Amino acid sequence: MNDSAAHALPLLVFSDLDGTLLDHHDYGWDAAKPGLERLRGLGAGLILASSKTAEEIRVLQQEMGVTDMPAIVENGAGILWPGKPDSNDDDYNRLRAVLETLPKGFLGFGDMTDLDVARETGLSPAQATLARRRRFSEPGLWTGSQAGLQAFLKEAARNGVTARQGGRFLTLSFGRTKADAMAEVIRRLKPIRTIALGDAPNDAEMIQTADQGVVVANPDGPSIPPFPPEIETQILRTTHSGPQGWSEAILTLTSDL
Repeated sequence: MNDSAAHALPLLVFSDLDGTLLDHHDYGWDAAKPGLERLRGLGAGLILASSKTAEEIRVLQQEMGVTDMPAIVENGAGILWPGKPDSNDDDYNRLRAVLETLPKGFLGFGDMTDLDVARETGLSPAQATLARRRRFSEPGLWTGSQAGLQAFLKEAARNGVTARQGGRFLTLSFGRTKADAMAEVIRRLKPIRTIALGDAPNDAEMIQTADQGVVVANPDGPSIPPFPPEIETQILRTTHSGPQGWSEAILTLTSDL
């Protein structure tokens, strides 16, 4: 075995946050601690992958003790690398300009105040301030009809804007996904094995890209429909939701390590 192989990261876990590693209602993660401890004991890496902003995720990385790992922010539109300044790319203003030309009905974070976002998300006002400091994407709520939504999505696509449904919000961006960012992280870190966990449709590509995918139960929003049979047989679907389901999946999938 060569030296690089001897020091290769044994396991890299990519995890969605809201509704997966974090409780959907109070954003707590105490129930995930047994799984987190298992990962630390194995020397595994944990990549937080979320629609949250870099500033939000930095706080969570510090709380969870994973500041030595990169993180995937704003649904894959950006990557937060440890010890490096943020990218100078800023798609947000361009995205907001496109939104002004689309059919009305989408209420984005940029249309809300900090207090509005706090009320819609359950975040504290201070946390909501960080959630609104966006650089690449725009989460929000559709307030119109279903027919209006289809017209909105069609026109958005014509302008190069991709819409992805999360557990709570519809998030708009210029197309880069969690799976795209995940592939970049894997190329850089070269782990031996990967696991990806999520609870909502915008996690599907990331989940099926990993060596082992986990769909965490989501009783509070749109879940991930069955994958094609050849993929579904390789997917673990949890019974419990949120951090409890997350921890159970990690403990199950690492029992042989």
